[in-house]
Amino acid sequence: MEQKGTCPIETGRLYLGRFTMNDVYAVYENWAKDPYVTRFLTWPAHINPDITRQILLEWIESYLKPDFYQWGITRKDDPGTPIGTISAVKIDEETETVSIGYCLGRDWWNQGIMSEALWGVIRFFFEEVHLNRVEACHDINNPASGKVMEKCHMTYEGTLRQGGRNNQGIVDLAVYSILREEYEALQNMKQEKRLEEQ
Repeated sequence: MEQKGTCPIETGRLYLGRFTMNDVYAVYENWAKDPYVTRFLTWPAHINPDITRQILLEWIESYLKPDFYQWGITRKDDPGTPIGTISAVKIDEETETVSIGYCLGRDWWNQGIMSEALWGVIRFFFEEVHLNRVEACHDINNPASGKVMEKCHMTYEGTLRQGGRNNQGIVDLAVYSILREEYEALQNMKQEKRLEEQ
């Protein structure tokens, strides 16, 4: 494991990078104030931009830590306007595992944006940080989040009954993961396919 902190990540349509204090109102307006977005999350919708400002300040200060990973998601066709966030919510150094959490503003749902962002983060953790396992979980009443994980080749491992708490109370959590060896096998298959097409 080689902790690198929140480094910039680019995908086909997206740029994942560090937040700045200039992002306060975009974060607040685009998702943080929306209780529909946060209903399956562990933090309540922000009641005013001052809360958003304080959260961003804490994140920005934490960027000094090499084991802190909190990305803002922006589209390349609209740079500078964050539309969501994706982060490492837990890191287990003994098992070389990271747990990922994410949220996206409602206006950008059902466009494949979060699965693209998640795959970029998965690639980063395997190729740059050299972890062995990337995992994520979702409230079973939020199956759309599970579809994001499935699109990223994550395997459903089971459900932790009453294993989590979010804005709905105590909930069942579906757990997904992808291992380094599985990621490398996928990359090898893609390479072989590219060679065959040449």
